[in-house]
Amino acid sequence: MGEMEEGDVDHITADVQQAQKCTLVCESSQATPNDKDNSPLTGAVFKNPVCKVYKFQTVDSEWMLVREQMEECTLSFSIPRQLLHLYIQEDMRRIQELRDLGELSPHWDNLRKEVIGRYGQVIAAYQETLAELNKITGPSFKPSCSKAQRYLEFIPINLHTQRMRVTCPRQTDAFYDVITVGAPAAHFQGFKGGGLQRLLSRHEAEKKSFSTAYQCIYYSPEHTAKAQEVLHSVGHLQPLISGLADQLLQAAQQHSMAGLREALKTLAGKTEQFVHALKDELVKSALLALHAAQPGYVTKNQNQTLPGHQGHSHQDHPSPSQRGQQGQSPPQNPGHSPGQPSATDSPVVVCNNVDGGSQTAPIREDGQTPLKRQDSIPCHKEYDEEEWDRVWADVAKSLNCVIAMVDKLQEQEPISNNQEQQVLADVITSHNPEGDWREQLCPLVVRLKECIAEVVVRARRAMTFVLLQEAACSIPQGLFLKQRRDVVFSQALAALACGFVMRLYAGMEDKGFLRQLHLVGLVAQFESLLSTYSEEIGMLEDMEVGISDLHRVAFKITQAKTDDPCDLQPVVIGRRDHYTVEVPLPRLAFQMLPHEIKEGKALQVYPVLFNVGINEQQTIADRFGDISLQERINQRNFEILDSYYKSLSDKVPSECLPCFQTRTDLKDLLGTLGQNVVTKKRKNVEILWLAGTICRRLNGIRFTSCKSAKDRTSMSVTLEQCALLRDEHQLNKDYFIRALDCMRSRLTQGEVVCQWDSDPEAACSVAENKPASRHFYPIALLLVSSHLLVVWLILSLVFLLAKYQ
Repeated sequence: MGEMEEGDVDHITADVQQAQKCTLVCESSQATPNDKDNSPLTGAVFKNPVCKVYKFQTVDSEWMLVREQMEECTLSFSIPRQLLHLYIQEDMRRIQELRDLGELSPHWDNLRKEVIGRYGQVIAAYQETLAELNKITGPSFKPSCSKAQRYLEFIPINLHTQRMRVTCPRQTDAFYDVITVGAPAAHFQGFKGGGLQRLLSRHEAEKKSFSTAYQCIYYSPEHTAKAQEVLHSVGHLQPLISGLADQLLQAAQQHSMAGLREALKTLAGKTEQFVHALKDELVKSALLALHAAQPGYVTKNQNQTLPGHQGHSHQDHPSPSQRGQQGQSPPQNPGHSPGQPSATDSPVVVCNNVDGGSQTAPIREDGQTPLKRQDSIPCHKEYDEEEWDRVWADVAKSLNCVIAMVDKLQEQEPISNNQEQQVLADVITSHNPEGDWREQLCPLVVRLKECIAEVVVRARRAMTFVLLQEAACSIPQGLFLKQRRDVVFSQALAALACGFVMRLYAGMEDKGFLRQLHLVGLVAQFESLLSTYSEEIGMLEDMEVGISDLHRVAFKITQAKTDDPCDLQPVVIGRRDHYTVEVPLPRLAFQMLPHEIKEGKALQVYPVLFNVGINEQQTIADRFGDISLQERINQRNFEILDSYYKSLSDKVPSECLPCFQTRTDLKDLLGTLGQNVVTKKRKNVEILWLAGTICRRLNGIRFTSCKSAKDRTSMSVTLEQCALLRDEHQLNKDYFIRALDCMRSRLTQGEVVCQWDSDPEAACSVAENKPASRHFYPIALLLVSSHLLVVWLILSLVFLLAKYQ
């Protein structure tokens, strides 16, 4: 081998007959000391390596060395811990924002108290889970036997990295990476009602009826996401604009016209971005809804008749005895009898009296009488145009005043050709009241800050009220689904971060890869082997949402403070609708990166999921079940992959992509994959093979998953490895099956088969020598004929009836 020292070799196959069966050269529980892949850089994130080396014959009768190395990843626990901390912080901020809404009418105040109480329960549960996770020491992975433990539900199952390195005569060394992980799913919560995809669809359909029961306004998921985006923009841009305004004043104090122009240009750009982010119809309508929810709210057109409501004004509130309970339906629209379906989709607003009563006031610009209640965003132009537009006018006027003053100061700038004339000019302007630039700019800048602050206060309260109504309509199911989504996303992000770091470390010296990384981003291909039968349907529905949520994640490369392993751990920042994973690198490694990456450019990842069930349960699903979920997932993610390839082709030359012995064009591979995802074929594993091949050709990150990342995952990984040896390194065809058997198992003293790719917990089941999936064999046999299955069911029923009688 040349790399292995004597102290690192734990076992060398000596028996000749055994060596003929399995050409295992040696195995070790330590990394090879002279291997650059095991530098301190990788040691900060990956640990406890297990290595095996084989010798296989090529087609030209030469020998290749193949080394497998599997490692644990410290991110299995560190990423979920950080996410839990961020979840807690975000929910605590949300509670504070709800309290900052101020005084509300009794109806809305009660809803606010209930929502705050629910958030408090979630925070307490997360804090308890985080405390338990902080106590855990030992292995850096969660075994599948712990998948249903409550305190470990945020941890991915059996997250491991596996690298196959191939050394061949007259060829440079090649390596192939794959991350194995159990399907991201909420195993502790179970799958009786299905997974996230089904639960979210059902919940969204029920929210409209919830909004009627709670007298809330229904907001779609797009509106809720927009509200969260506005809140984030407020929190990000306001301090940024304030800091730029201070820089403008500093440049004015220094009489630096170049600095003044540069600061003004940046300030104007960020202020324009601020206006664009907040000037939205949702903010306008939410402001009206918030004012309508306050005690003693009276509209400006109180004595006027609302369009389309002759004889009804905001003063025509029913008495408390007429209103009854808070859950009572509002007055019906004129000309519309109860129980009739609505004919229009007009917006409405819920208005509250001092004593907490509410009535629905439909509003239409065209004067037509609307017939639908609480199905869209409320709108009230009289109020919003007078209040909200006045605020925006003040922001625009203040910024224009600052720009005009800078232009005036630029006209006063003295023109001199030598330093003495400049000093004389400075002395003259220092005695001139108009010469103090800072004094002239300061009142205008302060006014701009005040206008920005006023807009921020209004927008923040309006968007918080939107989220309050969304949460009130979702209690308690909505918060339960949010917890489930947090769990699944935590597992998925830990796996993605592990794969990204592994791929980054491997490509540090590849300029083409680094160029692709910052110009387009990377594709992360998740290969799933879950069946569409029984509880695995729920797992797949969870996994689909979890992988899709990874689109909200970006990566950023930073320079580590020191080379200490603790300072090389990735850090997660952000909130639920957008996270950034910062990956620190040592100073020398960081200096090798392109300028764009060193400047902190966000690096995108495009996750795609392809699923093909391969076990006995999938056989049942193919014959008697429904595989539409699998078909929809594959077709939708093919579109994402195809879109990524088109973007990559436009921005990155083909020379940046890796070279393979198989010269099949990427476009042809994508075309074949597109045909396969729409073809009706049972257990079409060609989809997985094509997706994996395309991913490797695109410099992507490969993941393989099943329920626990053990049996099915190990079968898939080893088969792929042997296929790569055959296609890329001319493995002798007589050695293919031998290599496959060798990678999948080895003989020990007790002649017990031990899975190599299984996680370490598999040793327990191996020691017990329990047969796997024995109860599936009779069913698999009966599936040869559907008639035999019917006969078997009838006989079983007769037997059970006779037994209990």
